[in-house]
Amino acid sequence: MSLVINIYYTGKNGSAKKFAQEMMKRGIVKRVHEEEGNMRYNYFFPMDDIETVLLIDEWENQEALDKHHKSPMMSEIASLREKYNLKMKVEMFSKLEK
Repeated sequence: MSLVINIYYTGKNGSAKKFAQEMMKRGIVKRVHEEEGNMRYNYFFPMDDIETVLLIDEWENQEALDKHHKSPMMSEIASLREKYNLKMKVEMFSKLEK
């Protein structure tokens, strides 16, 4: 059973999209993909809300997610979130395997 986390980043004047672009440009997304236990870390842009970016983040288990949350890159992500003055809404789900 994996964990799926939806994080909605919302800002003003395109700041959420700029945040996602800088995450890619700095290589942070690539580093997350390389972390043990990461299964998905992808940004999406809702068509009905141009000021929001959706991150779908999937991890093999809680241990892998906890390790990610303790990694040094979390401070980089928090710093960028502050730079772009973003609000967050987080949803977490357990993905059941068939």
